Amino acid sequence: MDDIWTRFTTQLIDRVSGPLHFRLVLQPLMAAFFAIRSGLADASADKPPYFWALLSARSDRMALIKDGWMSVSRVFALAIVLDVVYQLYVLHFIYPGEAIVVALVLAIVPYLILRGLVTRAARAMGRGASTHTPPGTHRHA
Repeated sequence: MDDIWTRFTTQLIDRVSGPLHFRLVLQPLMAAFFAIRSGLADASADKPPYFWALLSARSDRMALIKDGWMSVSRVFALAIVLDVVYQLYVLHFIYPGEAIVVALVLAIVPYLILRGLVTRAARAMGRGASTHTPPGTHRHA
């Protein structure tokens, strides 16, 4: 088991300086684009920050997962494909577990973190639906 863990961590670290290392920047940027787009939409619709809603709203969890997956699935799939290409080119073997871990780190984690932050920032800057009140009405906290 120690050999597997050592190989796993060594090969993950080697991706930073190996071929196709540009994807370590490009894929989180793509995930960030989709997170920003979705976070702004969440703020406009007066929805709670995404990751917090995932953790706290049991009844809406499946709908939230589907919504998030629709936004980030292409980036996740691309991350897996590029990691498989990397593995074939460098390692001459495919390790599916490593490809999934890399895709999670490069696509899902940045998306989860940024979508909620963007929602909060948009609300703080007055871009959320709850910050707009029709003339002649008063908001009550």
